[in-house]
Amino acid sequence: MRTVGALKSAGVSAGDEVVVPAYGNAEVARAVLELGAVPVFADVDGDSYCLDPAAVSDVVTSQTAAVVAIHRFGRQADVGWIREVGQRNGLLVLVEDEPGVDPVGAELRRAHASYLDGRLSGVRTPTPAAGHSYEQYVVRVPGNGRPDRDAFARTLRAKGVACKVPVLAPVYRMPGLRRDVFLPQTERAVDETLALPVHAGMSRRELHRMVSACNALGGLLQPAF
Repeated sequence: MRTVGALKSAGVSAGDEVVVPAYGNAEVARAVLELGAVPVFADVDGDSYCLDPAAVSDVVTSQTAAVVAIHRFGRQADVGWIREVGQRNGLLVLVEDEPGVDPVGAELRRAHASYLDGRLSGVRTPTPAAGHSYEQYVVRVPGNGRPDRDAFARTLRAKGVACKVPVLAPVYRMPGLRRDVFLPQTERAVDETLALPVHAGMSRRELHRMVSACNALGGLLQPAF
């Protein structure tokens, strides 16, 4: 990521505030700290998992110098609105991809995602968006006293589905970055999200097997939309 160099070149320095995502990418907040600046965490949009422009606007102060937005899971951040917030407040706006983005195979991942969108039940599938490349296919598994996301994931792994929890904790709860804040969309995303495999090499049979495994358990859940 080019965060440190770009912020430094723009004159961001000790004491300045930089708005950063609270969900994922702790290295962005650490890059801000490297400059002696202060990372300020903003909540995410519940559909895209990227910075919510309204949440950014809520945390801007007279000390804010910049905003760093990150595209998440292959979905684009709402850059237009974030830039508008930046222009209104005279802020530098940086927009970056997540590390490890792989454009190769995007069309196959989109095809896999479309197949899953129409067949998964009991989980909330990703909200469709133009240009989404599905670097990760992230569903929501609501916890309501019945099997929660972690139990759901354990069961899928036991059936051979290589799912993973994409973000383990809000950045503001990580060592060296702790803040006394509670951002509801971030908290809920951390608790509920699960990434299902959609890599380009998957066969239709593997996708069908994953759907069957998910729906066998997902049917026990009441989606909390």
